[in-house]
Amino acid sequence: MGREEKALRQRLIDTCLKMTALGINQGTSGNVSVRWRDGLLITPSGMPYEDMRPTDIVFLGSDGTVQGRQEPSSEWRFHRDILAARPEVDAVVHTHSVHATAVAICRKALPAVHYMIGFVGGPTVRCAPYATFGSQELSNHAVKALKGRNACLLANHGVIAVGPTVDKALFLAQEIEVLARQYILALQVGTPRILPAAEIATVVEKFKNYGPKPRKS
Repeated sequence: MGREEKALRQRLIDTCLKMTALGINQGTSGNVSVRWRDGLLITPSGMPYEDMRPTDIVFLGSDGTVQGRQEPSSEWRFHRDILAARPEVDAVVHTHSVHATAVAICRKALPAVHYMIGFVGGPTVRCAPYATFGSQELSNHAVKALKGRNACLLANHGVIAVGPTVDKALFLAQEIEVLARQYILALQVGTPRILPAAEIATVVEKFKNYGPKPRKS
């Protein structure tokens, strides 16, 4: 295992530990993957994050071959299929964050209650139909719900966030949880006022240049 691959494997473990620290995941329910060579690296199935070592991360080839001493996450199908369908995406983060999952349990899309939804790439976070975890049916639903979006809900299940890096996918997963919590709290206060699609389109464009610029060497 080369230095670059080992560092990337450790990055997946660190991301899982941060998911727990941020309170957006419980136990071993979440999983993370990143594009690597002709396939992807993905967290193993059912292993506590604090017990993971770089050698426990599984390589899944584009041809379906598995390399590693552990079994890949039970959700490997949607990780594989999302990365195949979205060449601009290099990382996938899946969580069972409480508030976003509560919205998914109601099988509702998350609407534009705040302009930060612009990071999703559109005016809603769609909710994919329910299917058994780990199934090809669920993967098909997820890929469809993510069309033109960087995140989706999974009915009675959780959240998927994608990005060009693991850090950006994790940021978005956390942001979806914040949006969901805001939405649920707003529903208790009154009737949330939803931002129009045209405004979100403006925000999406503005976010393309959002964030710090690379440092000059």
